[in-house]
Amino acid sequence: MAPSRLPFPRTRPSGGHGDDAGSASAAPVTDARAGSSTSGGSESPLERAVRRIERDCGRGVVVPGDLERRAIAHDASHYLLQPHAVLRPRDQADVGRVFAAAADTGVGLTLRSGGTSLSGQAVTDQLLVDVRRNFRDVQVLDRGTRVRVQPGVTVRQVNARLAPHGYALGPDPASESACTLGGVVANNSSGMACGTEHNTYRTLESMVLVLPSGTVLDTAAPDAHEHLRAVEPELFEGLLRLRERITGNRESVRTIERLFAMKNTMGYGLNSFLDYADPVRMLEHLMIGSEGTLGFVASATLRTVPIRPHVATGLLVFPTVVAATSAVPELVESHCATLELLDATSLTVSQRTGLAPPVIMDIPVDQQAALLVEYQADTEAEVRDRAHAASSTFEGLDLERPGQLTTDARERASLWTVRKGLYTTVAGNRPQGTNALLEDVVVPVRHLGETCEELTGLFDAHGYRDSVIFGHAKDGNVHFMLNEQFDDPASLRRYEQFTEEMVELILGRGGSLKAEHGTGRIMAPFVRAQYGDELYEVMRELKTLIDPDHRFNPGVILTEDPRAYLRDLKTAPAVEEEVDRCVECGYCEPVCPSRDLTLTPRQRIVGRREIADAEARGEHELAGRMRREFDYDGLQTCAVDGMCVTACPVDINTGDLVRRLRSENRSAVADLVWAGLARAWSVTVPGASFALSLARRMPATLPVSATSVARSVFGTDTVPRYSPRLPAGGRPRAGLTTSPANVPADLARAVFFPACIGAMFGTVQGEGPSVSEAFLMLCERAGVNVHVPEGVTSACCGTPWKSKGLPSGYETMSRRTLETLWEASEHGTLPVVCDASSCAEGLITMRELAANSPRYAGLQFLDAVQFVSEHVLDGLTVASPVGALAVHPTCSSVQLGINDHLMRVAGACAEHATVPFAWGCCGYAGDRGMLHPELTAAATAPEAAEIRLEDFDAYASLNRTCEQGMTEATGKPYEHVLQVLERVSR
Repeated sequence: MAPSRLPFPRTRPSGGHGDDAGSASAAPVTDARAGSSTSGGSESPLERAVRRIERDCGRGVVVPGDLERRAIAHDASHYLLQPHAVLRPRDQADVGRVFAAAADTGVGLTLRSGGTSLSGQAVTDQLLVDVRRNFRDVQVLDRGTRVRVQPGVTVRQVNARLAPHGYALGPDPASESACTLGGVVANNSSGMACGTEHNTYRTLESMVLVLPSGTVLDTAAPDAHEHLRAVEPELFEGLLRLRERITGNRESVRTIERLFAMKNTMGYGLNSFLDYADPVRMLEHLMIGSEGTLGFVASATLRTVPIRPHVATGLLVFPTVVAATSAVPELVESHCATLELLDATSLTVSQRTGLAPPVIMDIPVDQQAALLVEYQADTEAEVRDRAHAASSTFEGLDLERPGQLTTDARERASLWTVRKGLYTTVAGNRPQGTNALLEDVVVPVRHLGETCEELTGLFDAHGYRDSVIFGHAKDGNVHFMLNEQFDDPASLRRYEQFTEEMVELILGRGGSLKAEHGTGRIMAPFVRAQYGDELYEVMRELKTLIDPDHRFNPGVILTEDPRAYLRDLKTAPAVEEEVDRCVECGYCEPVCPSRDLTLTPRQRIVGRREIADAEARGEHELAGRMRREFDYDGLQTCAVDGMCVTACPVDINTGDLVRRLRSENRSAVADLVWAGLARAWSVTVPGASFALSLARRMPATLPVSATSVARSVFGTDTVPRYSPRLPAGGRPRAGLTTSPANVPADLARAVFFPACIGAMFGTVQGEGPSVSEAFLMLCERAGVNVHVPEGVTSACCGTPWKSKGLPSGYETMSRRTLETLWEASEHGTLPVVCDASSCAEGLITMRELAANSPRYAGLQFLDAVQFVSEHVLDGLTVASPVGALAVHPTCSSVQLGINDHLMRVAGACAEHATVPFAWGCCGYAGDRGMLHPELTAAATAPEAAEIRLEDFDAYASLNRTCEQGMTEATGKPYEHVLQVLERVSR
């Protein structure tokens, strides 16, 4: 695609180079920040910009409401600015319209995607442009050797699509589950194994970019060079001029070559001027690491790297950090893929958790340090050979104990848990009111040991306890963590002094102040110190050449304010016991069902903090508005599925907060009504089943209208909405008998607890056995005895009451259900098997919450899919497997850790069983999908779109309401995987 022009004029500064904090060319930005009107009217430039965007793009692009705007403002850094407005462009054309409005009104804007940034480059008090939600396309090219990505897709999502082809992205950041390709490109991300060879800069093939002027350039176009010269002649010639200026200065060349021989994300990527002579190539590589200050990367095409599936890992313990780092060159020569350093404090902190493997727990830590070393290969024989050769290398090292490598997956995972768990341990246990800072620096490897020692000395000198040093020793790149309280003046002075001394230390060792995390706001005041006056002026000229008015991400990378890194710091007030340890990293967001509808777990937490802050400031009207918005955005549309805790580095389940708030806000009438339902559950379930069957026989408009009226009277979070897509009622549990029939209970291998949701909802296809019946049939065919206890029709896992925050009914149901199952399981000696994954999880939670009845602690609960996988499947004969089976795991199957069992059963049912790349929790969450169908629609949209692109012979899950949600989303008949297995094994 040739370069084009978005429809707005290019503006030029009135004179001078300009900078982020004080030049003449930055004046419109300064006025906009103050909220004043440059025209003398009552409407500020920011207000005019938003009004213009609403006119040109439609109101849907501007995020409404105080709560969401303030919640989105938070990122993983220790900086916080409140944006005047948050914008969500739907496509590249919308981005152009936003740029045009900003240009015409002279306001600043900041592009943001995943918000995992640690250096303050994703916050602003002007326009925040969110490009995460609507820019998630991935195109795998040339059988995986290349990939084209948009900025809103995460590294993990891209790698999932590449994995079947045997390839992965080169950058491998630790935040791969949450960081997006927009941030990866904007920060020139690297990671544990990629070094500088496979980082974003080295693996980029081309990009489509949008400049502040409105020019759109596809750098892969054959005529990109000529068109850039035609459309942007000043920029074209300016880049050539800057290249000549750099290459003509031997000192500049030496400085660039020295700094970019290491990992280096400080300042702009001036190595582009040495590596390329074509302005198009210079420009695209200057965009890498520019942190949104030079424009928008709408898509990037990257070369990938082969996956080496066979791995050997070991932990080498040295007497000191200097001894450990001195061994790095020799270990690098042994062709290790990763080489991670853990200092003495890291080892001590890991020991305190009690979760470290014996190789760490047995160390009497004094000054020891360790290197986590890993070797990768294409074949098992090759990795054995590398491990054998490495062992010879280990023998010549100054080790505390003999070094050993393991290829066992569990042992390897245990070792990596130590490395990856440091952030969890330190950040999760920080004192109340403090922020966790994770910083990174790089020095030549020969200076790494002494640098780590001096960093430790700085921690001690300034009173930073438990500050760990860890990182990528192979690259001379280490991270360090410290906790600080920024609302305390004395602590702030301590942080300032520490930073100044740390900068002096790193630059004195010939290093870079940023290796991976980007310059951001935190290191912008020190760019000149690292590069010198000449190269700093080159950067200033580059910025002005591309962004003349310095409107893009002002204050990031370049600033003339030496104390800018001490401004706009985030405080961490204690608000909610369940979530106060949240570090606002955003790891939870990609797995949250409501991420594309209302708030994510991070935003729910910071939303509560914003409400508390507003109250503390006396802004009661604002707090009231946000509290009202939180009812729907934070409470009603949370699935409380617990997926957030599976991704959270500090183990927060935001659903616990939501459940407590729902309980505190509950209606006394609702609690009374649901308590009554619990007492009469044996008739409530058949009653609900009858109502669904009756509704199916009526004209669809009648039950739809009836529930709509009831919702308007009693509230949308109280009365479910009827949909003609709902099935008829299910078969009663009372008809289920022990399998095989008439077998005494004492001969059973397990107790079977059929979930009541299967009795409420009939099968999707309206025929065939229910999942409970299918389970009993399978057990009978395999000769496995299971027992259905008496009184099961009055029992339930309690999830409906727990998720709604209704304690009276939950207590009633817990007491009855646990007692029934305790008696039926011979006082806990037999496992209890449930045929709905969410109910199996609910039973486990119910047992754990029954602290006042310790005798229930012996109860064992299993999902039926796990039981069939372990005890039934091998006794079956599958005569006619289906061809292609689409499989939808559930949030509960993830929590229960049974997805391997699910895929084993699915694999027995079909020739090909596939979980979609875009799989996620469906958000149906019991009756939440009927209370708020918009939640399920938003949660399932990516997966449903993928399902519609392929042809499958059957569709399966392992939870009745999830099957209903996926059926509604895709129009395909989802059923329980055990129903499929029963059909193909007849």
